[in-house]
Parts: sequence; C-alpha cells; structure tokens
Amino acid sequence: MPGWSIAELWEAAADQIPDAPCLVQGETRRNWGEVDRRADGVAAWLLDLGVSEQDKVAQYLYNCPEYLESMYAAYKAGLVPVNTNYRYGEDELVYLWDNADAVAVVFHATFTERVEAVRHRMTKVRGWLWVDDGSGACPSWATPYERAATSSPGRQRAPWGRDGDHLYLLYTGGTTGVPKGVMWRQDDLIMMVASQLGMEFPEEPDYDLVRSLLTSPGPVALPACPLMHGTGSLVSQSTLTQGGSVVLLAGRRYDPVELLDTIEAEKVNVVVVVGDAFAKPMLRALDNEPGRWDLSSVVGMTSSGVMWSEETKRGLLRHHGAMVLVDAFSSSEALGMGTSISGGGETARTAKFQLGPDAVVVTDDGRFATPGSGEIGMVGVGGRVPLGYYKDDEKTAATFRVIDGRRYSIPGDYATVEADGSITLLGRGSVCINTGGEKVFPEEVEEVLKRYPGVRDAVVVGVPDDTWGEAVTALVEAYPSAGLDESDLVADVKKHLAAYKAPKRVLFVDTIGRAPNGKVDYKQCRDDALAQLRA
Repeated sequence: MPGWSIAELWEAAADQIPDAPCLVQGETRRNWGEVDRRADGVAAWLLDLGVSEQDKVAQYLYNCPEYLESMYAAYKAGLVPVNTNYRYGEDELVYLWDNADAVAVVFHATFTERVEAVRHRMTKVRGWLWVDDGSGACPSWATPYERAATSSPGRQRAPWGRDGDHLYLLYTGGTTGVPKGVMWRQDDLIMMVASQLGMEFPEEPDYDLVRSLLTSPGPVALPACPLMHGTGSLVSQSTLTQGGSVVLLAGRRYDPVELLDTIEAEKVNVVVVVGDAFAKPMLRALDNEPGRWDLSSVVGMTSSGVMWSEETKRGLLRHHGAMVLVDAFSSSEALGMGTSISGGGETARTAKFQLGPDAVVVTDDGRFATPGSGEIGMVGVGGRVPLGYYKDDEKTAATFRVIDGRRYSIPGDYATVEADGSITLLGRGSVCINTGGEKVFPEEVEEVLKRYPGVRDAVVVGVPDDTWGEAVTALVEAYPSAGLDESDLVADVKKHLAAYKAPKRVLFVDTIGRAPNGKVDYKQCRDDALAQLRA
C-alpha cells in the first residue's frame, strides 16, 4: 500500500540541501549529495545481483559511514537492511543470515577471515561487499565497496518501486534466546518517529511538503553506541529523516574523552548513550577536567535500552545545566513506552517514567492495571507497532496481542502504575528472581547498588538455593581501591528496599562484561556467580 518511504525522504534531503553535512567520522566528511550518489552506486550493485523486491541485505560492520550508506542503498532498491551483531561467532552469523534470508552482506575487512569460514554455508548470499579498514586486501570472492559506491550510475529505482509496506528488519534477542527479526513497516516507523519529534507528517505522503521544510541543515546527532543495535540505528535514521547529520566516533572502543572532544569539535546537538556504562565514564572525565570541554551545542542527551541513575544525570547537569536528559523506555518491538526527562534543575528518579500516549500496563490476567493499585503488569504500546517477528508466528502471537479490540506490542517489561499515571519500571520478566515466594526484579536492586559510592557497575541474578528456591546474588564491579565491604552493600540495599530484595551474597568481579549496547548477558552472569560460589 502507499505510504512514507525512507529512501524518498532522504532523496528529498539530498535534492534540497546537497552541500549540507550528512555523515562524519574522523577525517571522513560526506555531504548529502555525496552520500546520495554513493548510495546509488551501491544500490546499482545490489540490483545487478538479480535480487527481488524486499530481499535482505546484511550490514556486518562497526560504526562507519558505509553502514548508513548501504542502508540507504537498500532502501533505494526496495530491499531490506538487516543489522548484524559484530560480536557473533560463526554459528550465530550463519543462523542470523540464514534466518533473515540475506542475499548480500556488507562487511568490514577485519571480518574477512570469519566470513571466509562461513561463506560456503551461506547458499542464499549472492554478493559480498568488502569495506576497507586497512586490515588486509579484498578477497577474490568479494567486491570492494568503494568500487560500487563510486560507480556513479545515477539515481536508482527498482522496477517494483517503493512504498510504505517495505520493511526495516531489526534483529534483537541477545540474552534470552536466538535473535528475532522485528519487522517494521517504513511508513509506521516514519510516522512513529515524526510523532515523537513533534513533526506534523500527514497520513498521506507529501514529499513536496518535506522539500519545503528542508531549507537548512537539520540537527547534528552523535550515537556513541553501535549502529548494529536499535538505539544507534533508529536515532541515526531519525536524524537523517530530518535532513540532519550523523557524527560517528572513530575509535572502535568507547572512549569518553574522544566522545567529549568530538561533541565540541562537531558542535553536536544530540548525544545518544546507553545507560551508566556510557554516561558514568563521561561524567568522570568531566569531573576530572572541569571546563575543558565546551558542551554548549548539546540540546539533549538520550539513553535508551538501559536505565541510567539519578546521580549520574545530576552530575552531567552540573556540567551543562541547559541540556535535557531523556531516559527513553523503548525496545526494538515497542517504541514510545515511556520517558523520564531531567533538566532545568529537576532530575527524574531512576526507573520513574511517564507513560507514552499509546502505552498501557497489562496485568497477567489481561486487564489494564489501575493507577495507584500497586498491581504489577507488563508495559505495552499500541498504535503504530511492528508487524511481528520475521518467520516466527508463535513469538509474534505471544508479544503482539489484541486487547479490547486494539493491537499492542508487549515485550515483557514489568512495571506498576502510580496514582499520578507514571510508571515504576521493575524489569524484564525473563530474569525475574523468585525467592521464598517473592518476586524480585534485578534492575530494581541493581539501581540501588550502582548508587553506592565506589560501585562502577552491578548485576543481580538468582542462583539455586535450598532454603529460598533462588537466592538474590549480586555481582559488583568496583572502582580501583574502593575498598567495598559485602555487608555494607547488603545493609545499604535494605535501607532502600524490602529486606527480601537484598542480596544474600555480593560477589566482586573485575568486569560485568556489558555488550557494546550497554546490555548484560544475565545467563552468563548467573553462570559466573555459580562458579564463584562453588569455588
């Protein structure tokens, strides 16, 4: 059916503001006109493979301009971009690309050996596009990305055209099983993003209207997190849809000093992080050298996917009180479940969110939770939501449910609704701990632990226990020379939460081992806790 197309929107920006910055990383600076021409070259290469409408194109890349260029190329050709976690091993890559039915893979040179090892198992893949990063020569079975990008074939459009039903496929699933491909219609995604940004987009596409609005460059956004995950990718696509520019860090390991240097140099307006794993090191750098960085260009800093603490927010606002800090409660399957906003002297309490306009809390028996009742339920969001999971009807039915005649996406995050209509987030049900018949949500305990002086990071898991069924157990990563004491940490948790939620044991570790998106593998942490306890 007709609807908004991402490629059409980005081409409108390229036509209207061709000289405006679009993609920046280190010394690489590409304006909208250049990015548009390069994406046309990659789109032509994809079409020359003999692809069909909505075939899938995987990006197996670190953050780089080519990541977003190749997405743009896929959209131009009526194909579907597919994110790939660059931490995956061989079997995980094979599962993902096979499950996604990928016909082409765009990969960084550093992954050549791993791709070579799985290539013979990927019978559906017709073409491999090699992105040079100085780590070796292009193999004979791949095509250099630059050759395709600089071929200058002119504006590309597939015979099947473009429409709002064309997909963006976002694979998620990390810690709770095999990855699942979330199917977003482009029209739904664009209208969802527009509503969150306060943009007035009509239901029927009007690209002349868009062109009339694109009279100057849009915002400058810097996703400090990986583009391979939803937070970085969706914010980047949102920024480009506004005719803005995306600035990427050059380093492949997060460096808060590089981040702050880049914010100042590029006059970044929007910074995107994922929780305290990104924000705390930034705050330490600012505290160590106050006044070194000019952050005046920053209008807002957003975290999504992992909560960040009240203390961290307050610390950041000390260095730049004019910006707004937004804790966005969303997931790959459900955008706009809630927000927690800090700024202007006000710092929202950790885990306290205002429900989004289409969000609800649904109890286990299928009712909407009554505000102020203390009832626990799962947060869901209605309106424009994904079609479901690619090739997985069972998981689609479990997550996307119809209640009172309306379809909701309910990913599994538990919360209570307060009397004022706000929600207190408890955590994901899949990692909920049952101790002595009581439910304990790890994130609630983790937030208390992370506020304790000297704690760098913390994760809470349940381990088997003869008395309690599961014993609440904390893994704590401390700052060097913090001198933390287990009993002091347990006592502090009891000051803030019910005693049964306090850890029975606190185990100190060198690192929690968070992924680049700031999330944690609870299963691995549980295994680590068991190993320590047995030892």
